[in-house]
Amino acid sequence: MSTEQDIRPFHIDIPQARIDDLHARLANTRWPDEIPGAGWDKGASISYMKDLAEYWRSEYDWRAVEARLNELPQFVTDIDGQHVHFLHVRSPEPDAVPLVLSHGWPGSFVEFLDVIGPLSDPRAYGGDPADAFHLVIPSLPGFAFSEAGPKVGDGSTERFAQVVAKLMARLGYGRYGAQGGDAGFFVSTELGRIATDHMLGIHVNGPITLPTWSDSDGDEQSWAATEPEYSTEDQAKLDKLTGSESYTRYGYAMVQAGRPQTLAIGMHDSPAGLLAWIVDIFQRWTNPSIELPDEAVDRDALLTNISLYWFTQTFVSSIRLYGEGDSWGMALRNSGVPTAAAVFAGDNSIRVIAEQQHNIVRWTEYDRGGHFAAMEAPDLLTDDVRAFFRPLR
Repeated sequence: MSTEQDIRPFHIDIPQARIDDLHARLANTRWPDEIPGAGWDKGASISYMKDLAEYWRSEYDWRAVEARLNELPQFVTDIDGQHVHFLHVRSPEPDAVPLVLSHGWPGSFVEFLDVIGPLSDPRAYGGDPADAFHLVIPSLPGFAFSEAGPKVGDGSTERFAQVVAKLMARLGYGRYGAQGGDAGFFVSTELGRIATDHMLGIHVNGPITLPTWSDSDGDEQSWAATEPEYSTEDQAKLDKLTGSESYTRYGYAMVQAGRPQTLAIGMHDSPAGLLAWIVDIFQRWTNPSIELPDEAVDRDALLTNISLYWFTQTFVSSIRLYGEGDSWGMALRNSGVPTAAAVFAGDNSIRVIAEQQHNIVRWTEYDRGGHFAAMEAPDLLTDDVRAFFRPLR
């Protein structure tokens, strides 16, 4: 009889009936007319989506991908009554440092496939073996093969961090580092607050830097810019984050926060709808100098990520973080844990805000890559993580 402390091997095996159903639904998609000349300005390009959906249906090979994923050491364990799925890739180097990698939305553990080898076994990739890490890569609760929590609030990044901290303790890691972007940024920095004594350091990519909310008159909330002054560049970023452009740029987040069940009915019934919703996010958030999302990230990698959402039926549970957390725009305690920020092309990270909220000891800006750094520029992310943790080992 198993106990909550059990850590069990996990093997992905999607039933063939689900794959056949996906292909049939894609074949029967009812496509709308395209607004003349709209391109990507009014949302996902219909002509592009038709081509990508047909590739997903007729050329993308889930079984081949599944076999490659099953070559990785995957496990499940029960934490507070929830099944938690994770990769645990131990380095061959005996002095490797434990590092937990937390993905974002609309991501999954497959975000990190291209950095697993270089981070865990740098010797094999032409790097210094002294930079090696033991990697723990969880599927956050409600994503992929990890079960969502049963209560309102269990879908928050604060709760995710509690689960991750318990996972690292269960694996016997008393001191470790954390890395993440997007939702993984909030998980990693929250680990600094709740597991401070266990943290070597925190590395984040594209830190989300919002001025904190304040009650201006007791009734209405407004953005309170408490920094002494912003540079012209910072002000332009702030305008994107909080100005009129934010309604277009972040409209998806408002819908996901406020009406998740309504949206999810379409996303769980139509693979083309799910594909368009997520691909549109990738098109807006990848390197802005690259127009098409599958030129910014590998096409099969993009579809693998989306296939996980479809096969595991976790879209609705994954978007709970938008409406159930307290991290967005709130004044959070600075953990004091040494923190590095890697800022990639298109990121709107504002250093003066980050330095107010975190113990920033390293800030590096790159002219390529993008919001999905581990998929877009795995080499840059790997080098930055290595450099940051090198003196902290």
